[in-house]
Amino acid sequence: MVAELCWEEPSVAPGASAGCTPIVHRARWRSENGLPPPRRVVVADDTMKADTAWRLACEGTAVLWRGDYHNARQLLQAMGRRADSRPRKRTQAPATTAEVFHLHRMAQAQRARTLGMLLIPVEAGGRIPLRRAPDVAQVLAEAVVGTRDADLLDAPFVISLRELLGLIGAHEWRSKGVTVAALGALIHPWYGVFSPIRGEYLDLVARAPLPASTLAFDIGTGTGVIAAVLARRGVARVLATDQDPRALGCARDNLARLGVGERVEVVEADLFPPGRAPLVVCNPPWVPAKPTAAIERAVYDPDSRMLRGFLEGLAEHLTADGEGWLILSDLAEHLGLRTRAQLLGWIEGAGLRVLGREDIRPRHAKAADSGDALHAARAAEITSLWRLAISA
Repeated sequence: MVAELCWEEPSVAPGASAGCTPIVHRARWRSENGLPPPRRVVVADDTMKADTAWRLACEGTAVLWRGDYHNARQLLQAMGRRADSRPRKRTQAPATTAEVFHLHRMAQAQRARTLGMLLIPVEAGGRIPLRRAPDVAQVLAEAVVGTRDADLLDAPFVISLRELLGLIGAHEWRSKGVTVAALGALIHPWYGVFSPIRGEYLDLVARAPLPASTLAFDIGTGTGVIAAVLARRGVARVLATDQDPRALGCARDNLARLGVGERVEVVEADLFPPGRAPLVVCNPPWVPAKPTAAIERAVYDPDSRMLRGFLEGLAEHLTADGEGWLILSDLAEHLGLRTRAQLLGWIEGAGLRVLGREDIRPRHAKAADSGDALHAARAAEITSLWRLAISA
């Protein structure tokens, strides 16, 4: 989201004279998550204490940084420690696992909003006019490619430091890539496209028996990793769909890097491409909840819309003897957000039957972190590849 941010600064250097008339400044405001610009902004430098910045942020006042860039990073870290040590106000303990999940999500969102109040100015061309600031022009250019913000670097703008650090981190992941064991190769995720850091579901795709090797649809391809696994397994032609411009570019880039671009066609579509295939694969977001950040759209699926859309349309896009592979974690079931009976009901209601299921345990660190608020659910989680067919 690009809007306008306004703030006041003295007409001369601070301390030069008392009672000087402030000047109103305006710049474009960038928020990947569509947050509106803060209504109140104060200008700060290296003299601002962390307690002051934290108090202002909690009150809804943003801090526009004019000091040293590395000091701004240290200030953000100090604010983060205050956020993590802040006591939670609770009238009573949560009664259900679903309540624990929703309270956890609310706390995460509040933390993100508060820490997002530390702002950084960026000049036209992507230069940060602060001491010891890094060169982020390439980082910013990568982040806006293919989006409505593609002209962002043409004029000065303001961005939260927290979001900027996320852009920098995404650039580093894109540069070095993520190792995917099922491919024996690297996948390079773009900013805003979910990274396949949890590789266990790809092991399922790599080992499930192929119903045919002529054609497959990969629904919601993201980085293109599933399409790449299918192509490496010998599927002659894969149609990989997505509707996000970043995902489309990211998938094409990765498939070309892996040398399978000629066998995989990336198509812009909402779920299915035209026609039928003997294999249709989908790895929808696993948790039916509202995302609070753009990157979370790959994890959270409000009302299970993508999952239900895939199931409801699958029979129309499968050949008579074809298989649909649904890759889904049961984490939502352990969180009390969806039941197994609901899932089976959706499958049956879509005119489908279950041929079989391949299961695997997660290997990520949070599954073994007893201090995590959702540890019980994560420890019980199983990821499955459901093999579905058209009901007779």
